[in-house]
Amino acid sequence: MKDEKISHLSWDEWDELQRPAAETVEFDAVVEAAISRRGFLGGVVAFGSGAAVMGTGILSGTSAEAQTASRFGFNPIPIQTDGTVHVPEGYSWQPVARWGDPLFSDAEELSQETAVSVGSSDRVFGENTDGMETFIVNGRQVITVNHEYVNTDENLPQNPEDEILSADDVLTLQNMQGVTVMEVAEGPDGWGIVVDSDLNRRITQNTPMTVAGPAAGHDLLKTTADPEGTTVLGTMNNCGSGKTPWGTYLTCEENFNGYFGSTDAALELSDDFERYGLGLEGRYAYEKFDARFDLAENPNEPYRFGYIVEIDPSDPTSTPIKHTALGRFKHENAEVVIAPDGRVVVYMGDDERGEFMYKFVSTSVYTPGGPTSELLDDGQLYAAKFNADMTGEWVALTPEATGMEAAEIAIMTRVAASAVGATTMDRPEWVAVNPVAVEGYCALTNNSDRGEGAANEGGDAMVAVADTPNPRNANEYGQIVRWRPADGDHASDTFDWDLYVMAGNPTVHDDLYGGSENIKEGNLFNSPDGMAFDSTGLLWIQTDGDDDNEGDFAGMGNNQMLVGDPATGQIERFLTGPKGSEVTGLTWSADRKTMFVGIQHPDAPFPDGEGMLPRSTVIAVKRDDGGLVG
Repeated sequence: MKDEKISHLSWDEWDELQRPAAETVEFDAVVEAAISRRGFLGGVVAFGSGAAVMGTGILSGTSAEAQTASRFGFNPIPIQTDGTVHVPEGYSWQPVARWGDPLFSDAEELSQETAVSVGSSDRVFGENTDGMETFIVNGRQVITVNHEYVNTDENLPQNPEDEILSADDVLTLQNMQGVTVMEVAEGPDGWGIVVDSDLNRRITQNTPMTVAGPAAGHDLLKTTADPEGTTVLGTMNNCGSGKTPWGTYLTCEENFNGYFGSTDAALELSDDFERYGLGLEGRYAYEKFDARFDLAENPNEPYRFGYIVEIDPSDPTSTPIKHTALGRFKHENAEVVIAPDGRVVVYMGDDERGEFMYKFVSTSVYTPGGPTSELLDDGQLYAAKFNADMTGEWVALTPEATGMEAAEIAIMTRVAASAVGATTMDRPEWVAVNPVAVEGYCALTNNSDRGEGAANEGGDAMVAVADTPNPRNANEYGQIVRWRPADGDHASDTFDWDLYVMAGNPTVHDDLYGGSENIKEGNLFNSPDGMAFDSTGLLWIQTDGDDDNEGDFAGMGNNQMLVGDPATGQIERFLTGPKGSEVTGLTWSADRKTMFVGIQHPDAPFPDGEGMLPRSTVIAVKRDDGGLVG
């Protein structure tokens, strides 16, 4: 675990190293049957106001029209393979917050030799920025942003072979993760952190949190330190985000399993630990210095993670809340929308091969200015089932359907979804809901391990699709699935679905590996991950994939951000990140004249220049003429 390559593995790569992923998923068989049934190869299917993207023929009759009617206010940019950010002509970018930048004037500046001291590690901007949202608090602009994980060689550069040697090392790493709440402002030199703002706050892996919902107080959540099972220290592996209509932030706990290990190498792990990817060795060796993460000492501690946590950015004294009614799994993000009858709907993906998409619908309705404390704690959780006739249903995870108690469903959500026959998926990541049409999108980022005869850790069969009209067994590219709920109601139990785009490389492949018809040499990408709609209904797509620019990935360059028009299928490249980085996290200023974008785990020396440590950074992108961005 101290190999230099391992210190830079993505969480998906690390997780697969510990536990090889399932090789094929049920959704592939559904797509296969749908393509066969509807004759999508070379064909077009109308889906609402736009064309559905499936197979290889979608835009053959609409490409010229799409180009003529383009709503994009920029000229698309080419790929890049260098170490910086590129944006279109007429746009500029600048750093806003870098890993280690002080939030408070008493914090030490980052050192190139020793990085961030343990004493300042909870007083500075954390590492590996991910999902983020903007809030207006009494006229001030506040960005709340996740810090997904840490790279030990950057955070502990003074340690030999990046080893974690002490409890102080562990505390530093714990503090560099979690969430930052920071006031930002634009001055003569651009955007920056308002140092010492009374709204600035770090939420780390040691911040006290309240447990709410059906799992609160359950025996599995009780520990010696918390015998009531209602107060947890910390949040971890904070990936995607969400924003509620009442002005709070939702941070999503994803790969929590990698933080736990055992000092007893002979410890037998339970079946549910296997389902959630828990093993005897943690990624950061926390278990050696902090007994809370030692499965031999505290076997219940992992049950207290894997939830969605609500944070009030307007009140730095408020206690974050873990909402167990939203389920426990590897949460990517939380997309919140209000149904026509006022109920709150939260869409979620479980980012692992062979796992599921979920939806939560509140029991009570949201009323502006009314009480909100129960909206995310009392409701119905569903898992998605996709059918080959292009329809689908949300299957309720009830005690009757699953044979589990409500608290067990909240804690063992993957088991509950397996029990009702939900459709296994290709790593469902960010979900985005169109603000100008009643439709949702989910990025299915990739599944390079697909093959025959596989099953997920719950035993759900994942049917092989070799020798079929959809022969992408080794799906290295990914796709984006789209659905439209029945009756224009996101709370509905049924929906129609299609694929908005199948990523691919038509310069290398002339079959389905070439992607759908709206993929061309000028907009190649792989592994769609982050997604967000702007206020006009354009879909911004961020990638976290292979950037070696060779073989199947030739011509794709570095990870990037593209924008798609759901009405026409047109997709164009807007931004490229530095080599080695993931482009992730997107939000806008109140006036929509600035776009804030996250650059995670870049290679050195971004953004400070030669000889400097690489620093995960939130950047601001603006039009040079001061116009709206998105």
